[in-house]
Amino acid sequence: MDLFQAVILGIVEGITEYLPISSTGHLVLAQWALGLEGHDDNVYAIVIQGGAILAVLGLYRRRVGQMLRGLMGRYAPGLKLAINLIIAFLPALILGPLLDDRIEAALLKPLPVVIALAAGGVLMLFAARWQRNAFHEGDDARSFIDIEHLTWKRALLIGLLQCVAMIPGTSRSMMTIVGGMAVGMRPKHAAEFSFLLGLPTLGGATVFKIIKDPGALTSLGWLPSLVGIAVAFIAAAIAIKWLVAYLSSHGLAIFGWYRLTLSAVIAIGLYSGVLSLPGNSPSGPEDISMAPASSIFQNDQSPLPASAATQTVPPTSSGPMTLIQFPSNTT
Repeated sequence: MDLFQAVILGIVEGITEYLPISSTGHLVLAQWALGLEGHDDNVYAIVIQGGAILAVLGLYRRRVGQMLRGLMGRYAPGLKLAINLIIAFLPALILGPLLDDRIEAALLKPLPVVIALAAGGVLMLFAARWQRNAFHEGDDARSFIDIEHLTWKRALLIGLLQCVAMIPGTSRSMMTIVGGMAVGMRPKHAAEFSFLLGLPTLGGATVFKIIKDPGALTSLGWLPSLVGIAVAFIAAAIAIKWLVAYLSSHGLAIFGWYRLTLSAVIAIGLYSGVLSLPGNSPSGPEDISMAPASSIFQNDQSPLPASAATQTVPPTSSGPMTLIQFPSNTT
């Protein structure tokens, strides 16, 4: 990966991590467009989340300070917020390690991402309209609430909905913002809780990936990693400030229409053959493969042991030797 690619992916990660348009989906599509679809590139997408995490820590340092004081017994509202974030984080903490490999192998491809983008767009178009009918200003059970009045049961519901975002293209930000709206939070407050919930969730995902495959981080190169993190930090800070200001007076409809438009453009491009995946030259819709060529044999059982995966066969003529490669059994 060169520095140009690192900058592009950092911008995509920073802008899309906290907007309800799916950072994973956009990173998958960006890697696809840049010709980066290897395992190390998927790890890189997780690593540069560190920049987005630092952006939230910087912008919401006051809230983080309140939670730290609360954990030390010095600020009751801060303790309540910290407990609610822990409760909301628990479902992802439990389900993430259990389902990560299965979901990544089955759904981390352009077509599932496009479908998830479209489904999320439809959800957001209806979310704001539903909330306007379900909640109102006042002091009864159907009144709007802010972060300080969020109960642990409502926090748990948001955390459960966050797990739906394990499906690439769904958007963690979208599910947690919609979840916050579903329990009675205004979009602005739901977004703030979503940002704070991203601290343990994204931080945990980053640490989990690094522990799971420490060699991949070294193979990425320190310079591209640092550049990606720095660019993601700047882009995420700008995106967060803009989103909070926008949601103060607008709803989620613009993001819903954006997701539907993007998914339609990509789907039409794939179907018509204007767009194609690396290693594929589709001549029509029936020829479009959603798996990159390098992973076609990923689950095949090679009849040869790993040591025999590559063999050099002497030629029968005086011409150049022929190298025959068999797909190795990698899972």
